[in-house]
Amino acid sequence: MLLTGAEIVIECLKEQGVDTVFGYPGGTILNIYDALYSHSEIKHILTSHEQGASHAADGYARSTGKVGVCMATSGPGATNLVTGIATAYMDSVPMVAITANVVLPWLGKDTFQEVDIAGVTMPITKHGYIVKNVADLANTLRKAFFIAKSGRPGPVLVDITKDVTAAKCEYTPKKPREIERIDKFTEEDLNKVCKLIQASKKPFIYLGGGAIASDACDSVKKFAELIDAPVCDTLMAKGAFDAYSDRYTGMIGMHGTKASNLGVSDCDLLIALGARFSDRVVGNVKTFASKAKVIHIDIDAAEIDKNIKTKASLVGDLKSALDKLNSMLTKQDHSEWMEKIKELKEKYPLGYDRTKLTCPYVVEETDRITKGQAIITTDVGQHQIWASQFYKYTRPRTFLSSGGLGTMGYGLGACIGAKVGNPDKICINFGGDGCFRMNMNELATASRFNIPIIQIIINNHVLGMVRQWQTLFYEGRYSQTVLNDKVDYCKVSEGLGCDAYRVTKKEEFAPALEKAIKNKRPAVIECVINEDDKVFPMVPSGAPLSDVFDEKDLGKTGK
Repeated sequence: MLLTGAEIVIECLKEQGVDTVFGYPGGTILNIYDALYSHSEIKHILTSHEQGASHAADGYARSTGKVGVCMATSGPGATNLVTGIATAYMDSVPMVAITANVVLPWLGKDTFQEVDIAGVTMPITKHGYIVKNVADLANTLRKAFFIAKSGRPGPVLVDITKDVTAAKCEYTPKKPREIERIDKFTEEDLNKVCKLIQASKKPFIYLGGGAIASDACDSVKKFAELIDAPVCDTLMAKGAFDAYSDRYTGMIGMHGTKASNLGVSDCDLLIALGARFSDRVVGNVKTFASKAKVIHIDIDAAEIDKNIKTKASLVGDLKSALDKLNSMLTKQDHSEWMEKIKELKEKYPLGYDRTKLTCPYVVEETDRITKGQAIITTDVGQHQIWASQFYKYTRPRTFLSSGGLGTMGYGLGACIGAKVGNPDKICINFGGDGCFRMNMNELATASRFNIPIIQIIINNHVLGMVRQWQTLFYEGRYSQTVLNDKVDYCKVSEGLGCDAYRVTKKEEFAPALEKAIKNKRPAVIECVINEDDKVFPMVPSGAPLSDVFDEKDLGKTGK
């Protein structure tokens, strides 16, 4: 077929199984949007801002396991995607961002709305392309999708000059290239890992987002039962292990549970599965799991020994590695160790003030009303941690949050993307009032397409997490963190075409959420809480995990 470059873009999207694109048109990308006009089989969600498009593509990808796609025009359109691309890169999310640029003769001449977007995004993409010849376009797009989802997933940028989108070329359809998970570990590596596991008396499994990316959750469960070990997780791994399991100890790290942090500090073998030993997990590198030998299994060889030195490692697909280990290992018995972990869980449960409206209460009620079956997205801050602590995640791809970059404003776009990709699921975003201000314009996207997401605003009239640090470590100097102004979020939400509810008492929340779910319209529930509510437990930045403290410890330690 002789097609224009723009038509080739659309055909390649169809070829890759793309059914949804999030984007915003502009001058240089007009040819692609004109070609899209006659292809109703690809749903296009016009967001309010390009950043919203990138976060929506991210949420779509995380919740479905498919590659998310976003599009933008040159210059500011392309640069507005950058935060969303960086978010996807830090959290290993498969995404293809398609941008258009000025015509080739004007490239590099400071032309109107020209930006070297491939150069800008080079550090935050797996790969970036500038397509200057229409004959290269189809194969470049195919490579972009393959790279985005192969190995450790991540975003890929394809920038196309406008004259390429207008030029014509022969197009021959191709089936998408099969993704092969290449294992680089040997039989000797497997035997070494098995020996360490069999010699351990107090093993602990530390679970990262790779467990979800590799569809290894069932293999993880079998592995944990075989070696008779407790399991902690990171933000990225929520739902990879059943939160109701007796083995589950909760999150590890800065806001991890005492059971996880103290357990990892005391274990003799730490097995990291698809995790990267982030600073938010490790705390003090010198004291992290200091009594333990470390096994690390990850698909990215660059992560091995990067932050924490290992005794043994396997580089390859996590599911493949665990399936091989599960066939080699004999059943272990660590009942004494498991009993000690049980005692830690019973001694240090998560708690909160149940006499007033709080975010933990709102999250627990949301869990009860949705029967734990919703897809939860979050912005970044206290509400993010509370949402990870008090909603019981039992399945993968049901908790979507910006873990690595910590992007305020991520959640609403991600919630829209998740709902578009999972129309039968209830999709709820938790965001603080500070985060909500950043991208609340995407409510207009939800109302325009009648996407029935539910935005819960945890309004404490401050930047809650920053204020918590200012209270604990900056002697209460609340520099630029008070947001107690005249913004009426319910009126703003209604003005953007959404239903709105304000909740100031505990008994008001459940009826509001139940009504929002029943109405099947985009809705906002503003929950007004105290400005000084704090997230606990907590480990000070750079401190050992064993220094974890909660509200009861504040008076004892003088912190």
